[in-house]
Amino acid sequence: MKTRPLCLVCLLLMFCMWFLDLAGFAMISGNPLPESVQNYITEHPDAVVCGEVQQSQASEYSLSVYLKHVSLIVGSEQIPIKNIRVFLKSNKELPVGMNVKIAGKLEEVPAPRNPGEFDSQQYYACRNIYYFMKDGKMQACSKSYSRYGQFMQKLKKQMMQTLEVAAEDDAGVFEAMLLGDKTNLEENLKIRYQMAGIIHILAISGLHISVLGIGLFDILKKAGAGNVMAGLVSLSLLLQYGMLTGEGVSTMRAVCMFLLAVGARIAGRTYDLLTALAVSAVLLLLDAPANLYNSGFWLSFGAVAGIGVAAPILTEWIKVENRKLRMFVRSLAASFAVQMMTFPIMLRIYGEISIVGFFLNLLVLPTVGIVLVSGIAGVVVGMVSGAAASYVILPGRLLLFLYEKLCETASGIPFCTWIAGSPKLWQCAVYYILLSGGLWLLSQERHTGRKKQLSNNAAEKSYRRKRGMLLGLSMIMFLAGIGCACVRPAGKLQITCLDIGQGDCILIRTPERKNFLLDSGSSNKKNIARYQILPYLKNQGIGVIDAILISHTDKDHISGVQELLDYIGQNLTSVRVDNLILPEWEQPDKAYQELMVKAREAGICVQKGRRGKNIRAGNVLLRFLAPESGATGTDANEDGMVMEMVYNGFKGLFAGDIGTETEKKLLSELDDVDFLKVGHHGSRYSTCREFLDVVRPEVAVISCSSTNTYGHPSDETIERLEDAGAKIWYTMKGGAVTVTTDGENIWIETFTDS
Repeated sequence: MKTRPLCLVCLLLMFCMWFLDLAGFAMISGNPLPESVQNYITEHPDAVVCGEVQQSQASEYSLSVYLKHVSLIVGSEQIPIKNIRVFLKSNKELPVGMNVKIAGKLEEVPAPRNPGEFDSQQYYACRNIYYFMKDGKMQACSKSYSRYGQFMQKLKKQMMQTLEVAAEDDAGVFEAMLLGDKTNLEENLKIRYQMAGIIHILAISGLHISVLGIGLFDILKKAGAGNVMAGLVSLSLLLQYGMLTGEGVSTMRAVCMFLLAVGARIAGRTYDLLTALAVSAVLLLLDAPANLYNSGFWLSFGAVAGIGVAAPILTEWIKVENRKLRMFVRSLAASFAVQMMTFPIMLRIYGEISIVGFFLNLLVLPTVGIVLVSGIAGVVVGMVSGAAASYVILPGRLLLFLYEKLCETASGIPFCTWIAGSPKLWQCAVYYILLSGGLWLLSQERHTGRKKQLSNNAAEKSYRRKRGMLLGLSMIMFLAGIGCACVRPAGKLQITCLDIGQGDCILIRTPERKNFLLDSGSSNKKNIARYQILPYLKNQGIGVIDAILISHTDKDHISGVQELLDYIGQNLTSVRVDNLILPEWEQPDKAYQELMVKAREAGICVQKGRRGKNIRAGNVLLRFLAPESGATGTDANEDGMVMEMVYNGFKGLFAGDIGTETEKKLLSELDDVDFLKVGHHGSRYSTCREFLDVVRPEVAVISCSSTNTYGHPSDETIERLEDAGAKIWYTMKGGAVTVTTDGENIWIETFTDS
């Protein structure tokens, strides 16, 4: 740090910002607007705002507009509220730089509702956006706008159209790699890239800047331009490129570091990568403090730190005389260094690490520059001739085809990704302490080497022994760091009711790490397997589900299961399911049959559940109370599966969507329980008084959406539960609800409440 004081300044700034956030200053997490303004917006959501158009994107029926320098209009007063995103019912884009006045409903950017779910609130906070405006209606707009900004927006659109003609099916990948626009990127392909560990090539990064900036700088130098002229021209173009691609964190980090590199050449000074990295971090944090908790920020800076800190130590340790082999070793060391430095960051974000990615990157990284160059050349040529562009871009398309096949092959390999779960912050801190210690030990090899040169041949064995000892100790520290980051203490039973809108999704995790998923579906949310279920499983380090149990086949109980089975069948997830258990019905419906087909295609064993059957998982017993033998399934709700769970002195009951009729039939089978997953989302036609007089739950959880049109949960049902002495938790209020028990005591945790 003595030779790099700016690195120390950067670390101190991060620490101070983090400390202020812990102290309650809403700079990084939360809403930084004055509390009086927040309260006013909450009380008066129908509002009028004015601001400047920063970006607009039209779809077939709607228009999304990003406004900057926004003010809330209250009478004659204008109150600044940072930036906002507005949704209008229009398909006509607004020019960049136009000043507009829009009326609509302001809503705070939603926070995640479940562990592992994407944090939209933090993502938009990095753009200084804390509110969305829904149902926007234009009231006024200026005639003036930014001609340059509009030119850049049209240029990007034209480039995307050119790529769609030249690259055809691969246009979405080229648009993501060159323009930072993932709108047309196929979701399944994105998942395959992530599983293969090469998704980073789809983001604008330092690699792009190296190809564009340094390549252009060298071309200008060879053409006779001096350092100053070549630097100014290349830097100017890169700044415009950053604006064109949306000014993402990794892009601006790379542009800033390129600026410092060019500045060093012009001034005749030495360029230091770590100092440039620290300066870039300081500038980005001062611009948007929320970047401190931004996953893209940490991945981008962590990868470069790995190349700047760990890679040189690893390269120096492995001495190779052959030039070609030395280049390969350097690539290997750089890839391994990046993996080491970003390991806990990747787990914090995704909950999984691609094992095959380490090897695939050795093939992909040396060739991805060809994809970038051919894509750029295709865009330039395509402005003149689309037919010619299709030939120019062909090398890049061939490589993308190879990447896709590699990804498909990798996804078919068992355990291609390691689902380890999201570590706590203290685990990450211990990991980096141990990693730093291991790297320090490896760096001591140079001192051992000097002593060897001064000693006689008799000391050769001692030198080798010391070198081996250093390597062994460093490996032990590194492996201990991995172990610390991945440890997940067990010992208690957990029941988690995820918030997936209007539906049910329950995960039971036993002390012996057996996992059972009860239903998974929603009638008002799509893609819940992709956005809620799989992120939660990965966040918790759950790679195997021992059984999925289906209470009945209504959409709000199976839509997520259907999606999950599709992913497993297409090798789009490393999560595996051993069994699918359906209610034993004599006349199963179409949805029932489809679930059976999907499960068998995915290699999952299909079983039937009815009264009298049990599942034993260690000390946990799952008893099927319904349906009865001979149930037809014509009334899916009343013939649905009901289960009782017993763990030492703890009892839980999962009532599916049964109504009063079935509840009364089960009275002879029921007993006093500690936990009740309330039937039918709190409908007034379920959870009758006679039923509650028998089960008398201490804890009741109702899973439903705050925007449902069914009136769930019913006031009558809530009153009956309270009269029975139950404490009630709601997914619509607290997000995911987790009930933890050791068999005697019960702990309740809600995700969004403190």
